Amino acid sequence: MYHETSLLVWTAFVVFVLFVLALDLGVFHKKSHTVGFKESIIWSVVWIALAMVFAGVLFYWRGQDDMMLYLTGYVIEKSLSVDNLFVFLLIFSFFKIPNQYQHKILFYGIIGALVMRAFFIWAGIAVLQKFHWVIYLFGALLVVSGIKMLMPEKGDVDLGDKWIIKFTKKLFPTTHDFHDDKFFVKLNGKWFVTPLFITLIFVEFSDLVFAVDSIPAIIGITSDPFIVFTSNVFAILGLRALYFALKGFADLFHYLKYGLSVILMFIGVKLLISGVFHMPVSITMAVIFGILFISVIASLATRKSSH
Repeated sequence: MYHETSLLVWTAFVVFVLFVLALDLGVFHKKSHTVGFKESIIWSVVWIALAMVFAGVLFYWRGQDDMMLYLTGYVIEKSLSVDNLFVFLLIFSFFKIPNQYQHKILFYGIIGALVMRAFFIWAGIAVLQKFHWVIYLFGALLVVSGIKMLMPEKGDVDLGDKWIIKFTKKLFPTTHDFHDDKFFVKLNGKWFVTPLFITLIFVEFSDLVFAVDSIPAIIGITSDPFIVFTSNVFAILGLRALYFALKGFADLFHYLKYGLSVILMFIGVKLLISGVFHMPVSITMAVIFGILFISVIASLATRKSSH
């Protein structure tokens, strides 16, 4: 069971998110520029602070249990996002996107991600309410996803062979050159999409793939749509700043992916046995935070010993 959230509260939250996004792009990042390490750290702190303020609001509004569910969902989504950041790094490297244009791509990519996540959350919870047995499919999906994360990575990936890029280029006339930070450009009376737009499509597609893991993972913690959505939103809002802060330290969290794979499998098993055993929230949270802590400490210790 969960609290019913009024339409007014939903509307107020969405308006707040739109205001923050408009302020971000329209005021603080109006001109395309290279986001440095210091700026990215400042913005990362700002987004995390906003997420914690909202946690405080939930505590006074709904109580400690809902606040802890929100924080657990936020931490899971934030942790899974780290893998996504490395995919962004690969995409930007492949398309040779200049540093000053990367923020704009990520900004619009995150808007698309928020819309997709909202749909996935609504659809996932609606299906669960009507067909409870789907929870076992979610559990199996998470276990399989966790096992796949443990598999050794293949060699260099040629993104040019991906069907999504070939399909987009067939659908839209595409220029080979950049035209400042424009997604579309008119040449000789004809409209073309630029490499920035192709990159944006690929970023959106990669987030769609990641959502298949992250949404069932959070629904495995709570089926409250407001908590699932808000934890996703605050984690995703800080994704751009986190990317620019971490892209210079791509190997810093070497063991995090293994920790995340164990977490996905743990939540998957939790869903699979939910019909016979209800795991208390406190135990779920302790296991998740414990795994994350161990994987981060192991990553830092290994990095330190190798220097």
